[in-house]
Formats: sequence, structure tokens, C-alpha cells
Amino acid sequence: MKVLLSGGGTGGHVYPAIAIANRIKEENPDAEILFVGTEKGIESEIVPKYGYELKTVTVQGFKRKIDFDNVKRVFKLFKGLEQSRKIVKKFKPDVVIGTGGYVSGPVLFNASISKIPTVVHEQNSFPGVTNKMLSKTVTRVLTSFEDSHGRFPEGSREKLVFTGNPVRKEILLARKNVARRNLGITEDKKMVLCYGGSGGSRKINEAMKLVIKNMVKDDVAFIFATGKGFYEEFMTSIEDVKLKNYQRVVPYLEDMANALAASDLVIGSAGAISLAEITALGKPSIIIPKAYTAENHQEYNAKSIEKKGGGLAILEKNLTPESLNNAVFKLLGDREQLIDMAEASRKIGKPEAIDLIYNEIMDVYKANKKSKPSPKHAENKAKNENLEANKMQPKVIGIKKR
Repeated sequence: MKVLLSGGGTGGHVYPAIAIANRIKEENPDAEILFVGTEKGIESEIVPKYGYELKTVTVQGFKRKIDFDNVKRVFKLFKGLEQSRKIVKKFKPDVVIGTGGYVSGPVLFNASISKIPTVVHEQNSFPGVTNKMLSKTVTRVLTSFEDSHGRFPEGSREKLVFTGNPVRKEILLARKNVARRNLGITEDKKMVLCYGGSGGSRKINEAMKLVIKNMVKDDVAFIFATGKGFYEEFMTSIEDVKLKNYQRVVPYLEDMANALAASDLVIGSAGAISLAEITALGKPSIIIPKAYTAENHQEYNAKSIEKKGGGLAILEKNLTPESLNNAVFKLLGDREQLIDMAEASRKIGKPEAIDLIYNEIMDVYKANKKSKPSPKHAENKAKNENLEANKMQPKVIGIKKR
């Protein structure tokens, strides 16, 4: 089995691809897996770390305004299409999977026109431009939010299958009591986890200064990840606050599994994979979607969770130290509401997502294998067709010379 995976630009596109590749390899140790990404995207760092080969192509997204830079990007797109065509032709994959980002466009387009089975996985409630375009030509589209289905083109909706986002195994296996023991947090403490995505969020950091001061005052346990670029500045701003050993401010959260499992309330941005992890463990949340994301997808993600009662959404434009502080302490002080939100969050979560995704991919792969004749069958068929053709040829009767 030969599998070609393409997705890049952000961790939200790359990590689902890694999860899919790992699952395919677990079930099919002999499977050949190749990734296609860009040289400058985050995939160029992540993919090799997981032991997979990465081929790079030249492609870049378009700006909304028309300028000379966009003209250059058109030429890069054509170059990327040709590079992708060569990779697909040489590798000869049995199935091609795209997890979003501009790089997946040329790869899946070339696979589709070559009649190779293709699967798209969309992580967000509001589908990306690339995936909406690809949905018209690919074999199957796997979605992570049910309300995303109405946002795909009408002609592609029969291909849609709701699977959810894949969640890392270590997070699914994490347990609250064990996590708290590992982190040195006693069972009687209320515990809050806060992070603003892998790079952090200045807006969340500013709002958290007041929240942290009040959590220290109320003896609430917490872990807050500022983002590496904001850490020094943030620590300087709260240097007068005396943190206890179960009250931690860190630049980056290395151990998400324990931090998430130990928490009673999670504060964070609305990245699709983060929300998948939060809901897989049934955690109540305060979701602060980042503004200016592509198609404003984080706001759609946040509203989707809030609508089902699993979290409270606060838009960045409405975020202040006071609004976040009030939301945090209102929830921490209302045990019944936290329990209700946790139950709603658990219902939204799809811990079985990777199983569903894998099954759909294998279904597409097997259906294609079944429809293809075996090499021996194809050879016999060709022989029979030649025999039939010879039978139908008119006989030429020779005239003997006297």
C-alpha cells in the first residue's frame, strides 16, 4: 500500500496528517508513506521528526488584493502543479490524502485527474478555500464539525463524512487523578489551564495578568503558557506576584496530556486540534478565537462549541482583563454549570476520530482495488480482445497466378 499525504502551513494541518500516517503504519507496517509539503512551511520541521520522507513543492497562497506579488504566486502555482504531477507519477500512490493548506491543492488535483482515490480531511467548522475547491473532484471529504457540511459546495455534499479531528493517543489515555499526581496538584484544588496556541496570544496574555493575580489570591492551581516570544515580557509584568509551586507560568506547554487531564477549566484559542483535544476529554472551556485567521475559521469553531453548551466564546474584540476575569471566576464558582459544560463538551468530542478516519481511507482504497482488474486478469482480457478482433477481420482470398 502506497500512501501520499499532503498538508502544511500550520500545525493544525500537519499534525492530523501525522496522526493519519501513524495509524496507517500501525495497521499496515509495510505501507510506503510519502509526504508532500513546502520547504518553508512548518511541515519541513515536523514531518522528518516523525521519521517520514518529505518532498517539497513550490506553492503559495493568494492575497485578497490584486498586486504584482499575486502575479508571482500564479507562476509558483503552475510550478507547484508540475512538481506535484511528477511526484504523483513517480510514486504511483494507491491513495492520496490532503489535510489542508495551499500545498494540498496541486497534489490532490493531480491525483484526481489521474483517477487515483483521493481523500480530504477538513479540520475546521468553516472549510478552507482549497478544500472547498477540491471537494468537487476528490473521492471523499472527511469533516470535523457537523455544521461545516452546509458550507461545502452543493455538488460535493454526498461525499461528506463526519469523523472529527484526530487526537493524540497520550491525551486520550491521560487520567485526571494520575495527571494531578504527576503535576503535584492535590485533588481538592481548582485547576485552570490556559494557552493561546503554539505561539501564544498577546491579547490573551494581557487579559490573563488580572486573572493570575486573582487566582493567586484565591489559591487556585493553574498552568499558563505565554508563548516563547512573550514569556520574558510577561514575567516582568507580574514580578510582584508570588506564585506557589502549583501555579506555573511557562513559555511553552511540553506536556499537554497531563495539563489538560488535570484541569477543571481550559482557556484557549479556537484552533481545531486544540478544541478536539479539549472535547475528547470533556473539559469545560472559555474559547477566545484569534481574529484575522483564514475565513475567520476560529470564530466559527468557537461558536460551534458554544452553541452546543461545551464552552463560552469571547471574541478578541470583546476581550478585556475584566471580561475574562469575570467569566473565569463565575464558572469556578458554579459547580453545576461546570458539570453541565463538561457533559456537553464530552458529547461534542470524538475520541474515536482516528478510527473513523482510518476506516474511511481504507474503504476508499479497497473499493478502488476491487474495481481494478488483477494484472493476470488484464493480460487475459487483452488476449481475448485480440482474438475477438482477429475473428472479425475479413479474410483475404489470394488469387493464384496461372
